Amino acid sequence: MKLLFGIGAAVMDDDGMHYEGLIIRPPSEANSILLQVTLGCSHNKCTFCGSYKDKRFTIKDENTILSDIQFAARYMKNQHRLFLIDGDALIIPQKKLVWILEKIREHLPWVRRVGTYANAKSIRMKSEEDLLELREKGLGIIYLGVESGDNEVLKRVRKGTSAKNLLIQGKKVKKAGIKLSVTVLLGIAGKEGSVKHARATGKLLSEMEPDYVGALTVMIIPGTPLAEDAAAGRFELMDEREILLELREMFAATNMRRGLFMANHASNYLPIKARMPRDKERVLSLIDAALRGEVALKPEWLRTL
Repeated sequence: MKLLFGIGAAVMDDDGMHYEGLIIRPPSEANSILLQVTLGCSHNKCTFCGSYKDKRFTIKDENTILSDIQFAARYMKNQHRLFLIDGDALIIPQKKLVWILEKIREHLPWVRRVGTYANAKSIRMKSEEDLLELREKGLGIIYLGVESGDNEVLKRVRKGTSAKNLLIQGKKVKKAGIKLSVTVLLGIAGKEGSVKHARATGKLLSEMEPDYVGALTVMIIPGTPLAEDAAAGRFELMDEREILLELREMFAATNMRRGLFMANHASNYLPIKARMPRDKERVLSLIDAALRGEVALKPEWLRTL
């Protein structure tokens, strides 16, 4: 079995896991068992994302899923976390998702946490009771792409939701006792909308109170609508200083009472990690030092998704 973690290709040997296409997972799930239960993304319309354009969204059959769980039971005894891929496994109907979690617990009793990507729609489709049941069956963390707290930006990137709805669904996950990790995108509003995007996103994060925030920097992916906008001059990438100023504005506007705020993804120019609110002033001082040229930034050739 060959697997390139993050964004990569997966190839199955005759007796391996049934991976299809590019395999995407959060950086924090690098050492997790990756169980592919869906193909693609149930939304798959975001202008900046090219991850699942080659896949039609489908839910994999139970025989294939069970076969992969049994393979993991034989060969992955040292991995204590499991991540459900592809893009939005939470959209799976409740009865089947519960079955998957029960089979994981049955065959992989050493797995301590199961995680999944979700979007506002898939969370909305689960009742509070559904989420409580999923937590009891082992679902420990949900990764939600927020991207922005600015409704104009969300509409422009075709996110298919509003800031208010993202807030409602994020709080719903937290209420169920499931950890919430959200991503936001630096640079997605362009130069003119940068300050508004940063402040609105900081406000949303403050109200949502996720356990983890991951700030990524937008990069142009060929073949996406955002790439077309960039080629036509309708969207312009911000430079390092502009991204740092946006990060500072967003971070300053984020007043979480607890949790981690991170911008240490491979796409970022300045890696930061702050336990909120303890590290807020320290990180603001670090960003200011970088803006003065006193802290080295990641060179462009090292940045990647």
